[in-house]
Amino acid sequence: MNTSNESQNLIFILFFSVLGINFPRTMIQWTSFPTPFPFRSGQSISLLFSFIKSFSSSSSPLLASQESESSIDHFSSQLINILSHPDWQKHPSFKNLIPSLSPCNLSTFLSQNPNLNPHIACTFFDYLTNLPSFTPTVQSYEPLLRILIKNNRFRPAKGYRISMIKGCRTTEDVVFVMGFVREMNKCSDGGLSFKLNGFSYNELLRSLSRFLMIDDMKCVYDEMLKDMIKPDIYTFNTMINGYCKLGNVVEAEVYFSKILQGGLRPDTHTYTSFILGHCKNKDVNSAFKVFREMPKKGCRRNVVSYNILIHGLCENKRINEAMKLYLEMGDDGCSPDVRIYTVLIDALCRLDRRTEALRLFDEMKEKGCEPNVYTYTVLIDGLCKDSKLDEARVLLDVMSEKGLVPSVVTYNALIDGYCKKGLVDVALNIFDMMESKSCIPDVRTYNELICGFCRSKKVHKAMSLLDKMLECKLSPSNVTFNLLVHGQCKEGEIDSAFRLLRLMEENGLAPDECTYGTLVDGLCERGRVEEANTFFNSLKEKGIKVNVAMYTALIDGHCKAEIFDFAFTLYKKMIEEGCSPNACTYNVVINGLCKQGKQLEAAQLLERMSESGVEPTIESYSILIEQLLKEYAFDRADKVFSLMVSRGHKPDVCIYTSFLVAYHNEGKLKEAEDMMANMAEAGVKPDLMAYTAMIDGYGRAGLLNRSFDMLKCMFDSGYEPSQYSYSVLIKHLSQRGLDLKAEACSINIADVWKVVKYETLLELFDKMREHGCPPNTNVFSSLAIGLCREGRLEEASRLLNHMQSSRMFPCEDMYTSMVNCCCKLRMYEDAERFLETMLTKGFLPRLESYRLLICGLYDDGNNDKAKATFFQLLDCGYNNDEVAWKILIDGLLKRGLVDRFSELLDVMEKNGSRLSSQTYSLLLEGLDRTDNK
Repeated sequence: MNTSNESQNLIFILFFSVLGINFPRTMIQWTSFPTPFPFRSGQSISLLFSFIKSFSSSSSPLLASQESESSIDHFSSQLINILSHPDWQKHPSFKNLIPSLSPCNLSTFLSQNPNLNPHIACTFFDYLTNLPSFTPTVQSYEPLLRILIKNNRFRPAKGYRISMIKGCRTTEDVVFVMGFVREMNKCSDGGLSFKLNGFSYNELLRSLSRFLMIDDMKCVYDEMLKDMIKPDIYTFNTMINGYCKLGNVVEAEVYFSKILQGGLRPDTHTYTSFILGHCKNKDVNSAFKVFREMPKKGCRRNVVSYNILIHGLCENKRINEAMKLYLEMGDDGCSPDVRIYTVLIDALCRLDRRTEALRLFDEMKEKGCEPNVYTYTVLIDGLCKDSKLDEARVLLDVMSEKGLVPSVVTYNALIDGYCKKGLVDVALNIFDMMESKSCIPDVRTYNELICGFCRSKKVHKAMSLLDKMLECKLSPSNVTFNLLVHGQCKEGEIDSAFRLLRLMEENGLAPDECTYGTLVDGLCERGRVEEANTFFNSLKEKGIKVNVAMYTALIDGHCKAEIFDFAFTLYKKMIEEGCSPNACTYNVVINGLCKQGKQLEAAQLLERMSESGVEPTIESYSILIEQLLKEYAFDRADKVFSLMVSRGHKPDVCIYTSFLVAYHNEGKLKEAEDMMANMAEAGVKPDLMAYTAMIDGYGRAGLLNRSFDMLKCMFDSGYEPSQYSYSVLIKHLSQRGLDLKAEACSINIADVWKVVKYETLLELFDKMREHGCPPNTNVFSSLAIGLCREGRLEEASRLLNHMQSSRMFPCEDMYTSMVNCCCKLRMYEDAERFLETMLTKGFLPRLESYRLLICGLYDDGNNDKAKATFFQLLDCGYNNDEVAWKILIDGLLKRGLVDRFSELLDVMEKNGSRLSSQTYSLLLEGLDRTDNK
């Protein structure tokens, strides 16, 4: 088949697929059309989708509306018939009607029957509102009140009016109620006036204050005066409280003066509102002044007064004063309530004083104040931030034992804690638990899991959560998409990151500075600096404001690509454009100068940072020190080190590690050991790289046992050795006994995995056991991944067998490396076997692995197997758009396999795997590019 015709053929199918019309491919033969399809693949794609959009929104709701009206009429006549009986509550048909009686149905029924007996209307309304499953809306009250007013039943009408006002749950409810009572205040349907009394006005003011509808509150107050209703202390307190909630103390004081003018006396509520107003303005000193004045004015302070002031102090990080106030509560005969304890515990946790928070938590229980869900939640959140996940989990269990129902915020705290520690699978278990307990995850829940998966470079799992969000009718936020864009960039999938921009638009979101900054950085990290430049300039042309993060990423990208002149031009340009460099920008430029060997200029720029109002960071000094040490300029490095300390900066582990590496490179083992001792004295704990540097140093000195002792220290400190750590050990094990003076015998660290013998790996295991750190899953995984990267599948397979015989289970990354290695070696049956094993063990393979396998099977002519493999992956829970991007576009279309593309798209359609309209657009564009080629 002609490729061009096949592309047009596919566009026809894609066009109707978006409309929900499926054509068997056998029906679509271009020979059956007298003329070609009205547009080519590259022609007017936007017009096509505009038509689709208008088509999808053009269906008429008339039929459904008619059916609905008929159903309501039948329901109404049936209910009227039931209510006509004296004992209608016991009518056999009434019980069957109850499940279909919603507040909306009630409102419609009463509106349709304005002549209903008022006594029956009230009895029926009361019966429903007393049902546990029925909560009337404010709209439900309106037709009932009209019936009552029409029949001059004003006494019950007043009660229902108060219930209506108190029933407001949203600002929309308040607006509706306000409009209705104003209408009734003038005249009823029968021309009778149903005036608001003082009590009703006060309740309406209270509702307006609750929803911070202050302008409306002022209008209602003025209407109250026009109706000649005298405000009382409740009225003025409500007005004062409303303004104070917004921090508008000046306006609140106007009403305070009215209290005095009216001969009324301010009470506890009055003064407490002013404490709140000052706290809202972060003027805690003024709040304290009001608090201290209350006893002098003969006004007793209550728990709420203490509560608000303690909260205000905590918000301003004045926790010690808040604790002092808490201890003084007994002087006013007040006992701390659960809210006060919770506020204090939360503040202590946020200031990293979690030991005190736990002590206060125990104290509140001893005093008989039972913690509530919020108390447990802030403590769980604090423990998670302190990496005490086991203790946090215990508290969750305690909550359940006490009959408390954890909220979505509680679960989110745990999920976030586990994700930040890289324990995303455990976080998923918490996610499953919350769903099993009928706690509905919110957007933040999904964002935390998405962030966790992206951090662990499993963006395919993060993308599958995006699907689940949409299925649950949750709207992804900018944060959601920014996390996914960052995840795709982190895995090098820049094209997919840009495709996410189009999905954002489809979901009604606009990319922000963070989105664009991530994309600029992603392009630069992959060395695609020219594309980054083009993209950066296009933003400016579109009028999108570029920020310091984008400039910094672009400068860094050019420095890494060793295009230094352009990098420094960008640096000057950003300053000219009024975009002030921050510490990160200066660090990037300092690093670029160091790479050019311009240490003197780098040092001068470091000095000029302070003059520009930007203080040098630890990293600023670290970059310069590291470069000087690479040149073995120890004296100059020491001077920079001393300068840094003299300016109040405490050296971090990275700086110490730079010295360790330099000393070992010079064979100065004693100096390196002294530096480790200095670290310990300074309270700086060695990290993974510091330990690895020492392992390498001892290995170079031929002290392999000391290297393994250091490995044991690494494990004991809670660090898991990296693949590089094992590379160093393997290098020294392999070189042992060789003449290290002979250059030919020396193994380059980059070549370790190419040349290592399997016996050397077994020796590594033996040495690890000797030194008290027996090999674990991560050891086998690191070694297997290193071997697979070099195509050494046989040795990696032997490791896998060794591991399984030791009753250890391979991790997901190990299987992934085996699959990819098999595909690169064209051993597709083995790759399929590993994929099957992964799925059996509950792992979700990366789409890259499926792409390699499916494309490889097609290259080998094994079309049926490729198709079957693709069909299998569609039921694994991947995001369908990402499947289309990474397999159909990046896999098949990039190879020009239009027929295979068509075949797999057909599989997706038959499987019911829905794609977004933006992805269909991308598929069309991909076909157009293939056609043009």
